[in-house]
Amino acid sequence: MTYPVTYEIDSPLEIARWRPLVQWIMAIPHFFAAYFVAIVAQVVAVIAWFAIVFTGKMPEGMANILAMSLRYSARVSAYAGFLYSDYPPFTFDAQTEDPGGSPVVTSFEAALTDRNRLTVFFRLIMAIPIMIFTGIIFFVAELAYIGAFFAILFTGKWPQGIRDFVVKAFRLSQRTNAYVMLLTDEYPPFSLE
Repeated sequence: MTYPVTYEIDSPLEIARWRPLVQWIMAIPHFFAAYFVAIVAQVVAVIAWFAIVFTGKMPEGMANILAMSLRYSARVSAYAGFLYSDYPPFTFDAQTEDPGGSPVVTSFEAALTDRNRLTVFFRLIMAIPIMIFTGIIFFVAELAYIGAFFAILFTGKWPQGIRDFVVKAFRLSQRTNAYVMLLTDEYPPFSLE
């Protein structure tokens, strides 16, 4: 059984040596856009929480906005983290299926009906263990980024193992965020697969 959130990056291991030095600077306009999109998503998530707790359903439009926010943030983070070199577009397609146009592909199978109201009510409390696990994995991924930074500066290529680990950490983060943002009731696995 597959988890209802997918996250893949289709890009070569090779990247220009200068990119780790300045690519995050080139992402600054996207950081501002992602910040404002995240504010909207937080408001939508609170409204969706009430909708699910009282009706057991999430309106499709809200799920689409939440999916768009998570997808946009994932693309910006992957670009700033020099996982791919194509400048990400400022696209805000509010849909759960990935519209394409980026090496970062993230899709969501949003649970719209028959939601478990009790788990939604206690979602933030229930999410604490997976958020701690994700935080630990991301801390290790940040340490791996330091090694990747120097490897790319000297070789122009991501070390395969480090890149795979970082992509898996991003996937785990995306799944955790989708769970916290109420897109699914299925608890994220404590796994990097």
